[in-house]
Amino acid sequence: MRPALATRLGLALLAVALGAASAPAGALAAGTGQPAATTPTATALPVVATPVRLQLAGLFAVGHERVTVPGREVVVSGSVTGFAPGQRVELSASAGGRVFRRVTLTLVRRGLHGHFATVLRAPRAGRVRVRVAHARDPAMLSFVRSASFAVLGTHVAPGARGAFVDLLQQRLAALHIFLARTGVYDSGTELAIDTYNRLLGRGEGHTTLRPAALTDLLDGVGRFRVRYPGQGRHAEGDLSDQVLAFINGSRVQWLFPISSGKPSTPTVLGRFQVYLKVPYYTPDGMYFSSFFYSGYAIHGYDPAPDYPASHGCMRLPMADAIPAYDWLKLGDWVDTYYT
Repeated sequence: MRPALATRLGLALLAVALGAASAPAGALAAGTGQPAATTPTATALPVVATPVRLQLAGLFAVGHERVTVPGREVVVSGSVTGFAPGQRVELSASAGGRVFRRVTLTLVRRGLHGHFATVLRAPRAGRVRVRVAHARDPAMLSFVRSASFAVLGTHVAPGARGAFVDLLQQRLAALHIFLARTGVYDSGTELAIDTYNRLLGRGEGHTTLRPAALTDLLDGVGRFRVRYPGQGRHAEGDLSDQVLAFINGSRVQWLFPISSGKPSTPTVLGRFQVYLKVPYYTPDGMYFSSFFYSGYAIHGYDPAPDYPASHGCMRLPMADAIPAYDWLKLGDWVDTYYT
């Protein structure tokens, strides 16, 4: 072999040897001496946020509608099952088409779920629309959820109808205050509101709800405290608050406003039993009377003012007389006291 050819062949073999030595392990396809195909690096796909739940707490159900009143707290919360920790959602709330709250919330892990929550207080009446959204990013895909509820105006006049009147009557009835749920802001509703204000210790004659009293009503504040649950079916007249309660054991059935005896002819105090029932009118104008001691009775009368004015009986408004008469039975206990 000629020296020049031998030199070129030696250099070529050296280059092949150096290339094989520098290739990573497994980089040559088996039995071929050729480099193997390169595998691309795997990248994480964004999480699909599902299912996503949006919940509203602090609302009342009136018919098929969820409702509240301006300024009252509503808790908006939600959960995401498939989620990337630390992701954020954008929440916005509008009333009557005007946004009153916009906030960014971070998903907080609780068990297998990511949670978010905030509080809304609608500043005005109208339909509130809540929207929660997540914009797609490298960690999690996008989603949008929405919900709505009605915020009711609280100014009503006699004869008014509507969802707010329905809500008032619903909440008064929930406290066992007697009224016919007519759907109309009528005299029965005003009597029930008067009874409620008496339960709150605000005195008699208040037939409208001030803002603080409305808040108390919606919160369920103002319950009658039963003093003689062992008497079973009985009536208790709280002469301090001018309220008469019809009770079964420890459970209040109905509450009525009364006008008890005036200072010169006070209502007798103590524990008595119904011994006589007289329907319709008596000669002196007592209407559907249940006598519990001598000439003392629970009965309807016109007028039954919002202060103690009777000759010792517990007067009821005329509209309440028949339901009260029908409820009381001969032998039922009647307790009268001051608190």
